[in-house]
Amino acid sequence: MKIGYDAKRAVFNNTGLGNYSRLVIEGIASENPGDRLLLYTPRFEHHQRTERMERLPNVDFRLPPPQGFKGTMWRTFGITNNLRADGVDIYHGLSNELPLNISSASVPTVLTMHDVIYRKLPHDYSLADRLLDDFKYGRSCRAATHIIAVSECTRRDVAEAYGIDPEKISVVYQGCAEAFRKKADPAEIEALRRQLNLPRRYILQVGTIEPRKNLELTVRALASLPEDIDLVAVGRERLGYRRKVERIAEESGVRRRVHFLEGLEGGAIPLLNQGAEIIAYPSRYEGFGIPVLEGITSGRPVVAATGSCLEEAGGEGALYVSPDSPREMANALNSILRAETDVRELIRKGEKHAARFNISDVASGVRAVYEKVVDKFFSENGQKASSKL
Repeated sequence: MKIGYDAKRAVFNNTGLGNYSRLVIEGIASENPGDRLLLYTPRFEHHQRTERMERLPNVDFRLPPPQGFKGTMWRTFGITNNLRADGVDIYHGLSNELPLNISSASVPTVLTMHDVIYRKLPHDYSLADRLLDDFKYGRSCRAATHIIAVSECTRRDVAEAYGIDPEKISVVYQGCAEAFRKKADPAEIEALRRQLNLPRRYILQVGTIEPRKNLELTVRALASLPEDIDLVAVGRERLGYRRKVERIAEESGVRRRVHFLEGLEGGAIPLLNQGAEIIAYPSRYEGFGIPVLEGITSGRPVVAATGSCLEEAGGEGALYVSPDSPREMANALNSILRAETDVRELIRKGEKHAARFNISDVASGVRAVYEKVVDKFFSENGQKASSKL
């Protein structure tokens, strides 16, 4: 099968949508050597994160032609010409969107929808961004031959938001990088701790520093934890939220115990996970909640929030609290730190749950969707799907 991908995020995003895009591409290419993968990106830059994709023999990158659209305009309109010229059998929009004129390509399409946060938490977006996302993603959902949702929560939310028949949406859970499964040498963890000047004992929270991620809940809870426990928050700032968090930390008397990091290379996050006492992720809304999965995969106890899909990501390997209750958060964290919770059993359940989310399972789930979509599309159009598989 010749598969086209929107690869902008795979090339340029270091977290989130970029990690998902790379995981799908690398998994499909590795598990299906007879497939040919064409990665369409407005431009290309060699990075550490692209090395594995570049080494795969059945992966090729496609850039805008010398004449015609460039950049965003090419990604939005021009790719369809390339899909026809390259003879792709199916095109996959990996990050919520398809070209606006995708129907003119006359190929079946799969769209991965990660969330509809812009609808659930509109105050976290400017009016212009919210309207643009709603237009692009809603149009893409309606145009797609089939949709992949990364959780049952996202499946329900997408169906409700855009009036999509749930039968048009398949759930294929996303996985996390294999680096989180590999047990690190304690010397590596210690070297990173010294390099970043981290405290000896810390709770780790990874994710954009923005209101939705609810870092303030963990900060408020920190005041009720032993004084030798610090909080390390990893992520870029958005919407000026860090200032609010720092003010809360100051008022709670824990400002010196809160540390902010950003711009870390991907390889540092697995080490930070394994060096942490606990992984905290009290986000108010997620499409999946990859830091929860990364935490249990790393063999660490996790505390997450109720209210969206985090229970799907963590299963029985995490404790769950209200995103509005610092008391619940503090009690959950203390129950782990004081061994009031059976930490070994919690970690065992987490690792068992995490085994469901390996790259091979993600790839096989996505590939099964391709086969179903191609078969249906070409049979409805009077062609033999078997020649496409």
